[in-house]
Amino acid sequence: MNTVTIRFYEELNDFLPHKKRGTKLIIPFTGRQTVKDIIESQGVPHSEVDLILVNGQSVEFSQIIHDNDQISVYPEFESLDISQVTRLKNRPLRNPKFILDVNLGRLARYLRAMGFDTLYRNDYSDDDIVDISNRKKRIILTRDKGILMRNAVQRGYWIRNISVKEQAAEVVKKFDLYNLISPFKRCMECNGLIKPVSKESVLEHLEFKTREYFNHFYRCTKCYKIYWKGSHYDKMSQFITKILKER
Repeated sequence: MNTVTIRFYEELNDFLPHKKRGTKLIIPFTGRQTVKDIIESQGVPHSEVDLILVNGQSVEFSQIIHDNDQISVYPEFESLDISQVTRLKNRPLRNPKFILDVNLGRLARYLRAMGFDTLYRNDYSDDDIVDISNRKKRIILTRDKGILMRNAVQRGYWIRNISVKEQAAEVVKKFDLYNLISPFKRCMECNGLIKPVSKESVLEHLEFKTREYFNHFYRCTKCYKIYWKGSHYDKMSQFITKILKER
């Protein structure tokens, strides 16, 4: 039986059992297989991979493997220039847009609060998510590794953390979004843009205490939800400030 030796680097090890992390793995194979086949046989989605070296040479996913090949697999590079070798994806999107799966509704709200264009609906199917991602150039964020292994997926990321605040910090760090944070310009409910409005124009929709204690208001241009700088605003502001301090 033929074998290849493969090693996964950095956060790609998150997909491996502990005993396989950070070490060279000897993988047996039969028949005609691509390097993508071997990578995903170990549970690593191709959408998380940005560079593959086979025997020291950069290759595409379609590269046919051979007996005794030495394979190195790397995640997306944000700070290291690897322009002289073949990347498997385009440069990171500098005006990133996201689409989230059904398990990440709370994360969608946090990303929108930070100003990121984020699609989420709890009735999106996996097919819907992949189709919208490709047509609209949106990055898939998911807790489901399976969706990222679909051949059609071009950009996607598996969220590691469980806590929504940690998830939000993880996305900002992963995609190096610190300089792109623009708080409170999007509606947390529907992703529409928020614009300032006069108090008089929304007065009839406000509760008594809100009318009494607040004078500056904002409204979503899509769903018309009204916002003001209350306690929820303060808590989200503190969270965003903390994220920016951790860069």
